[in-house]
Amino acid sequence: MNYLQLENVTKTYGDRILLDNINLSINKGDKIGLVAKNGSGKSTLLRLIAGIESPEGEKAKIILNKNINLSILEQEPVFNEGLTLIDTIFDTDDEKINAIKEYEEALIRNDNERIQSAISKIDNLKCWNIESSIKEVLYKLKIPLLDKKISELSGGHKKRLALARIMLKEPEFLILDEPTNHLDVDMIEWLEEFLLSRNLTLFMVTHDRYFLENTCNKIIELENGEIFTYPGNYESYLEKKSEKIYNDSITGEKLKKLLKNELEWLNRQPRARGTKSKARIDKFFELKEKSQTNVNNDSISIEIETQRLGSKILEIHNVSKSYEGINILKDFSYKFRKYEKIGIIGDNGVGKTTFINIINGLVKPDKGKVIIGDTVKFSIFSQHSIHLDSDKRVLDVILDIAEYIPLLNGRKLTAEQLLEKFLFTRSQQQIYVSQLSGGEKRRLQLLAVLMTNPNFLILDEPTNDLDIITLNILEEYLMGFKGNLIIITHDRYFMDKITDHIFVMDGTGEIIVFNSTFSEYRAQSKLIKKEETKSQPKTEDKNIIRNEKKKLNNEISKILREIESRESEKSDLMLFFSENAETDIKTIELKGKKLKELNDGIKKLETNWEELMEKLERLETES
Repeated sequence: MNYLQLENVTKTYGDRILLDNINLSINKGDKIGLVAKNGSGKSTLLRLIAGIESPEGEKAKIILNKNINLSILEQEPVFNEGLTLIDTIFDTDDEKINAIKEYEEALIRNDNERIQSAISKIDNLKCWNIESSIKEVLYKLKIPLLDKKISELSGGHKKRLALARIMLKEPEFLILDEPTNHLDVDMIEWLEEFLLSRNLTLFMVTHDRYFLENTCNKIIELENGEIFTYPGNYESYLEKKSEKIYNDSITGEKLKKLLKNELEWLNRQPRARGTKSKARIDKFFELKEKSQTNVNNDSISIEIETQRLGSKILEIHNVSKSYEGINILKDFSYKFRKYEKIGIIGDNGVGKTTFINIINGLVKPDKGKVIIGDTVKFSIFSQHSIHLDSDKRVLDVILDIAEYIPLLNGRKLTAEQLLEKFLFTRSQQQIYVSQLSGGEKRRLQLLAVLMTNPNFLILDEPTNDLDIITLNILEEYLMGFKGNLIIITHDRYFMDKITDHIFVMDGTGEIIVFNSTFSEYRAQSKLIKKEETKSQPKTEDKNIIRNEKKKLNNEISKILREIESRESEKSDLMLFFSENAETDIKTIELKGKKLKELNDGIKKLETNWEELMEKLERLETES
């Protein structure tokens, strides 16, 4: 069944042609990943498909099957800031969903009469399975309390809320713009399983290459306003794209090398090797051998002459740090070796950013010391570390930092050349920052950090909003980087490709040093969890399971209300401390003691909540 047909669609932005008379067909069961450079029109194409924007030209047609339910996740979702989460999530005329909304509202208000009434209604409508599905989605995406206002949410929470809302609508056709942004690894892996387990048709933009690899059966590339279709997942796309480039005489040698390197790396990974037939492996290496006889072997890697690192790099001695009674680090020690490339992983809120701020001196530890070698030159990239002046030209942003970077053998890489290597053409270098797309600004921020030529580079979520080609270029740069590197990222592919080993922050203050790849760590963790689940006794009686689920849902809701109450008290205390700096010591001691009690209580309640949710998840599996 055909879901969508695009015919002769054109779209321009100023004097730029984003889509040039393209044709595209999407059928039931397609799971399509859209690949393109930042600023080339990916989000515009998604908005055209969803009917948010209109095409140009008299011949243009976008024909959507009216009998299907379509939902779109935009990159920057917009909500009514005055509404609560419960009103936003349960915004529907569906009788069953509204019964569940009544139940949740009654739990929030602790109204026993309304709770019993809602339970009876859910029983009559036989929609406890829907209630369980909603609970699973909200739990997995870590959506906060349902009576919170949208205005109180962070950007990350809003993106996850938008994802939860469209998933609960159970659309047949789902359009996703960067769905993995603001998701931690557990969420991303759960989302993969969710999308694959449903009979969904997908059209999505994502820079997460494992996500493309695991969920897509077709890759579409948007290049110079044209559409190119590649059947298969990301690996298959790389193979076919490499072949196309080999036969395309007008394509640059460096791009050939780049994609060939990417495919070689992916072929070496255990997750790739297990799924390929011998014929496909032979075909690739035949292409590789043919390419080596016809394509020059100039690497696109940048041989930068970084400042020499001495024998002492960075030493951490028995460092501890806590905030409001929550341990970030607890007696952690580590001596960094020269050229180490370390990835830091952990759930949101465990203190990853605090850890790197302790390393570079922006935050002082409560205990212990950090010793930095005399030759170390830090440079840090994070979402808020570099401010771009909108009134400056792209080239001037980089020239303000340095005119060139020294290379080996006395050569130089000028600001213009570095910008070119990261896909800013000479003409693009002359435009103003205000004219760049979000992804292009992110790329420019990254270049501003690299232009400082550090020998110890710290990258906090560097992959967000970067296209796949830019990620490949960045990876080539980092793989040849002659210095130390620390990366915080939820991008599993990027972590596997770049890091030597990982630090795992578990939220208790402990850091586990795992001397292997991220994927190997995840595989080991899942195996342990699977064995633990197997050892749990199973309940066979479905009525017992249903009653147990109801009981757990009530307990979970009570705990969430208690957490909210204590968080409110905590906010009042924090406000008191900020507004009463000269309060007497006795009052400060009493208030401080109360604050510690609240923090301890909240932490205990959160632990109980997590245990109950795990029990609920096991019951869902059993039923």
